[in-house]
Amino acid sequence: MDQNPKTDGIPVGFLVKSLLFSYILTAVLLAVLAFLLYKLGLGEKTVSAAIIAIYVAGTFFGGFVTGKRMGNRRFLWGLLMGTVYFLVLAVVSLAVGKGNIQMGTSFFTTMALCAGGGMLGGMVS
Repeated sequence: MDQNPKTDGIPVGFLVKSLLFSYILTAVLLAVLAFLLYKLGLGEKTVSAAIIAIYVAGTFFGGFVTGKRMGNRRFLWGLLMGTVYFLVLAVVSLAVGKGNIQMGTSFFTTMALCAGGGMLGGMVS
């Protein structure tokens, strides 16, 4: 029996693949940013803005791929993808930072941007 992702439950395997795609894209873009930082000596504000743009781009394309596959309620699937992307990012940051994470405005701004980027990607798909 083939499962139809448009009518059956949550396809966890596909969501994990989409999330992995988003993280690979993020890693490639961060590597390009690191190279540009090394070669051009970019300022702190520029690097911070570029990192946020990279997060949004990663979640946008993850939401796009997920929405394309799911077919209906694409914006919700994209929102789910962006939210899970951020949650994994936050958990990894907690683990690497030994629990020292600040819940300031940048934390919630990044959360909103990741969720919004995924939702936008799902809507566009």
